[in-house]
Amino acid sequence: MDQTEILLKDICDANGVSGYEGAAREVMARYMEDLADISYDKMGSLIGEKKGTADSPRVAVAGHLDEVGFMVKEITPDGFIKFLPLGGWWGHVALAQRVRILTDKGPVIGVVGSTPPHLLKEDERKKVLNIEDMFIDVGTMEKYDITKRLGIKVGDPVIPDSQFTIMNHKKMYLAKALDNRVACAMVIDLLKYFKKNTHPNTIFGVGTVQEELGMRGARTSAHTTDPDVAIILDVTVAQDVPPNGSKKVEKLGAGPAVLVYDACMIPNQKLRRLVIKTAEEKKIPYHLTSLVRGCTDGAAFHLSRGGVPTIFIGIETRYIHSHNSIIYRKDYDNVVKLAAAVIKKLNAKTVASLTAA
Repeated sequence: MDQTEILLKDICDANGVSGYEGAAREVMARYMEDLADISYDKMGSLIGEKKGTADSPRVAVAGHLDEVGFMVKEITPDGFIKFLPLGGWWGHVALAQRVRILTDKGPVIGVVGSTPPHLLKEDERKKVLNIEDMFIDVGTMEKYDITKRLGIKVGDPVIPDSQFTIMNHKKMYLAKALDNRVACAMVIDLLKYFKKNTHPNTIFGVGTVQEELGMRGARTSAHTTDPDVAIILDVTVAQDVPPNGSKKVEKLGAGPAVLVYDACMIPNQKLRRLVIKTAEEKKIPYHLTSLVRGCTDGAAFHLSRGGVPTIFIGIETRYIHSHNSIIYRKDYDNVVKLAAAVIKKLNAKTVASLTAA
């Protein structure tokens, strides 16, 4: 494994569902401690400040630390656990998957279960199960007090149980939490790059919290860093799967995805043109994309204070919001390369031009 693969393994394997990002934040902080001056906002988002040849403009580069998961909602009298989602889950994706419940006594392995299909009526078997119709089975029987003996209690976080894996194609990576620890890793690699290369601004590398619950950490970290421009790094939905995936633009290997629209933000057009021009100058493959139903941390950053010119640069990812997602390493490297090249151009004159009439 090379250094980026080790970084991705460390940060993706760390626990960190929305509201419980502590372990993932510790990993990110450990990698950033020699790269930037670290601080935290009062929501828990991590901020690494790296001064360049000028104090301003202030450039925020953000990815979110939290992953989708669950929380213990109720413990039934017969020892099963009802749970609620932290982030968006499609019922079929969660069913029969292993999870880890993080208790004060340590992690407890369980599996997501439901009423056996042969006990359901014909029309019921055809429906997508809702999360409220599922439960977690931790392998006990009646009269077994799981609160007393295992330490499980209401409010405990529940983590997808999956490990970072290099796949048969050695540049394809499988892991939980790629949404969006992959961007946190990119922030770290960008700061590594700028430790050896100059930049005409001050960079704020941000790991935000609770993005999956409504961009909450992005709101506080945007206010705290008070950026003049923001680059949001996140995943986008790869569509290169059967039956017609080969015809899609949004696919692994297509390079950085440059956003033109999402449900909460239309990116700054001058900044978008700068990103596209930079990609073409550097011969970095890229494509344009939109998120009709999704939002990113850009929703909070671009509305902060008096407004912030904001762009989203994404990495195509298969099977997001599940136990196992897939990315392609060359896409990762190209997103980092493009973001670095754009940051190098963000001097005072260029940033002022982004909002000039």
